[in-house]
Amino acid sequence: MKSLVTIREAVESDIEKIHELLTIYSKQAIVLERSEEDIRFYLGNFLVAEVGGVVRGCAAARDFGNDLLEVRSMVVEPEFQGKGIGRAMVEALIAGLRVRRPKFRLFSLTYQVKFFQSLGFKVVDRRLFPEKIWSDCAKCPKNQCCDETALLIEYPSQENI
Repeated sequence: MKSLVTIREAVESDIEKIHELLTIYSKQAIVLERSEEDIRFYLGNFLVAEVGGVVRGCAAARDFGNDLLEVRSMVVEPEFQGKGIGRAMVEALIAGLRVRRPKFRLFSLTYQVKFFQSLGFKVVDRRLFPEKIWSDCAKCPKNQCCDETALLIEYPSQENI
């Protein structure tokens, strides 16, 4: 029987688990390392995914202004990957943004290209996001040799305008 996934806004008591999940993947250089203090400061940006009442994934949307946001710090506990949890979190981020904003551009720098394409994101040039490059990429150990792909989705869709 498939476990029910609940996506909700992160709360103070989730900080330790979010940090634990991000640390698994930051050690593998898949996501940037985040301190518990950083997570606490940006807690309002985070969603968590619970399975059986236990947090098994997290994702955040960072607002760069000018209707530009980034999906970041998105991870799913290794044993729970491939069960739709990542998709549910990104869909929840997008649904929340669509309620609050008439238009926005949401991007991700990722190794999971096919995953984001399956959600409607398109591959774009990472130089479209100088805000990201100056704020996070400058601190990244892979700054000069980044091997992530930039993907973008826009609402309303530019194809429908």
